[in-house]
Amino acid sequence: MSTTANPIRFDLTRRGFLGAAGGLLIGLVLPARDADAQKELIGNPDRRTPAPAHRPNAYIHIGSDESVTFYVTKSEMGQGPTTACSQLLAEELECDWSKVRVDFAPVDPALYGHQGTVGSQAVRSTWEPLRRAGAEAREMLLQAAANQWGVARSQCRAENGFVINTATSARLSYGSLAEAAGKLPVPDSVTLKDPSQFKIVGKPVKRLDTVAKVTGKAQFGLDARQPGMLYASLERCPVLGGKVASFDATKAKAVPGVKDVIQTPRGVAVIAENTWAAMQGRKALTVKFDEGEGASVSTATIGATFTKRLSETGAQVKKSGDVEAGLAKAAKKLTATYEVPYLAHAMMEPLNCTVHAREDGAEVWASTQSPTSTRNVVAQELGLPVEKVNVHSLFMGGGFGRRGEGELDWVLEAAQIAKHFRVPVKLTNSREDDMQHDYYRPGAQTAFTGGVDADGWPSALRASIACPSFGMMRDGVDGTAVNGLSNLSYEIPDLYIDYRDVNTIVPVAYWRAPGTSQNNYFAECFFDELCALGGKDPVEARRRLLGRTPRLLNVLNIAAEKSGWGTKLPAGHFRGVSVGINVGAYVAIVAEVSIAAGKARVHRVVCAVDFGSIVNPAILKQQMEGGIVFGLTAAFKGEITFEKGRAVQSNFHNYMMNRIDETPLIETFIVPSTEAPSGAGEVTNPSVVPSVVNAIFAATKKPIRKLPIDRVSLA
Repeated sequence: MSTTANPIRFDLTRRGFLGAAGGLLIGLVLPARDADAQKELIGNPDRRTPAPAHRPNAYIHIGSDESVTFYVTKSEMGQGPTTACSQLLAEELECDWSKVRVDFAPVDPALYGHQGTVGSQAVRSTWEPLRRAGAEAREMLLQAAANQWGVARSQCRAENGFVINTATSARLSYGSLAEAAGKLPVPDSVTLKDPSQFKIVGKPVKRLDTVAKVTGKAQFGLDARQPGMLYASLERCPVLGGKVASFDATKAKAVPGVKDVIQTPRGVAVIAENTWAAMQGRKALTVKFDEGEGASVSTATIGATFTKRLSETGAQVKKSGDVEAGLAKAAKKLTATYEVPYLAHAMMEPLNCTVHAREDGAEVWASTQSPTSTRNVVAQELGLPVEKVNVHSLFMGGGFGRRGEGELDWVLEAAQIAKHFRVPVKLTNSREDDMQHDYYRPGAQTAFTGGVDADGWPSALRASIACPSFGMMRDGVDGTAVNGLSNLSYEIPDLYIDYRDVNTIVPVAYWRAPGTSQNNYFAECFFDELCALGGKDPVEARRRLLGRTPRLLNVLNIAAEKSGWGTKLPAGHFRGVSVGINVGAYVAIVAEVSIAAGKARVHRVVCAVDFGSIVNPAILKQQMEGGIVFGLTAAFKGEITFEKGRAVQSNFHNYMMNRIDETPLIETFIVPSTEAPSGAGEVTNPSVVPSVVNAIFAATKKPIRKLPIDRVSLA
């Protein structure tokens, strides 16, 4: 089987796109998600282009040369939607997979509504609509063949890119039928395949983007090149909330290759013939900053703000029973406060954006999770109608939420610089820019009080959450900030969870599994403390309290069995367990660790996941393993601290990543299911952290209530 991916570079106008290449071009209709889901996933609705209730969201093009091109509206940052979405289309289309090509769809709200890839929505939001689009195209091809043969549609069937006459065995290729099929009306209704008939969906087919990436044909943001292009580097105030007071560009302009130096609302930009000259010119700048009140901010002052907020009344998140009465009658009680630091996104490809601002419109080349919002930001900054801005969506070297909806500050900065020129201008961040001017995963604290009954089972739990808001408050609660605790699955009779926003000067945004990434650690580790208080095995306690969540209970049982929970381990090794629900997936993880010289080492991670229906098990396994490594890095090393209003960490020398020799054996078990599919990219990183911490707790009998682990002596 051979697959080919075209370089992802879209230069068509809407009119040109609709008339491209002849043949059959099919649009599908994607039902709008409910308003609450939109807000949870996208964040600030004011930054969205309003979309109609039903909107086209992807297209199939069948060429007379037998090629089948799928135009995918989901961004590709390594998580695999260009392949998975194509599998959905190809399955119902009954095309020849070896002839499939994939490209990013152009940005056009009239065709697609809002285009964004956040919240692990790529597959679960397109599961039925993309299959329906494939089925519609298949039916049109079948009808075109029936018309040509002069037979009933029922006498035709589709198979591997051909329509076959079941009475005569005559065959017509899709390419030969494409033009005629394109003139037929889209059928009002189609019948989708039963999953038992799937040939491509559910199979580990090779990724469509691999060849383009390996050969260098794939276009990432940093690859964007245009004739006459200039390059920019932006000097920002290092202090949170600071601004430029004055600057002297004399030395910068003397650097060979530097063309200009301008002030923007966010700093001083050096524009040059190439990125190196721009960065060297930036180093030569003399800039004085007005540091403002942010200069007094530190990790200590931020921590004091969290502590103060925890002492104040919060807004109710979840309630069952009477927690005060439950705690009063508990046989034993325990209090604890858990804490996580701010984290950077630390993407391999630094933020960058290329903008060509013209009087009559603009072109944008960007590695973005939100093409629609990117278009809106540029249009607003340049004073253009949105339809005059054309966004070229490119591959991303990592996203993790930073290239999502958020503020799109890096796109705005590129537009602010580019409007001073009439040639394309690329703004490129350095690694230090990315890390010290990030919109961080927020720090958070949660204060717990819990109790166990006379038999030792958890019976009462109060959790008070303090976390900066992601921007969507309702009745005093940010739904994203409480994820992982608000959906707690344990049947604890008396339960109360509340939330309070924490206002600090530190900018925050979505980070892989927002909310859940810290709250699952808080909940699962305090649960193990309650198990120890009552003398209960952590797996048995979870089994007892998960009766109303059978899918979560099932993955717990699988992970326990596959890891050998309860069986003898090598001397000095210990196990820890955690469970969680995120982006619709149910996950259980068992970690095996040892302690030596006061440091922990993870030897093995066993992961069981119920995703619902599966499109590509190979991609899912990759996502599970990648998420585990991502989570282990955060657990052991991740921390952004602040001094005098500045982020201390600046690059990978002091914002460390886990190394290859620190990566454990990972075993992933995927549960077969016919349920609706879930997300995948944000499933394991929230649960691997508490499994490791709980294993360390089992080894040392000392809970780790503050991350990262490497800051804690385990001696």
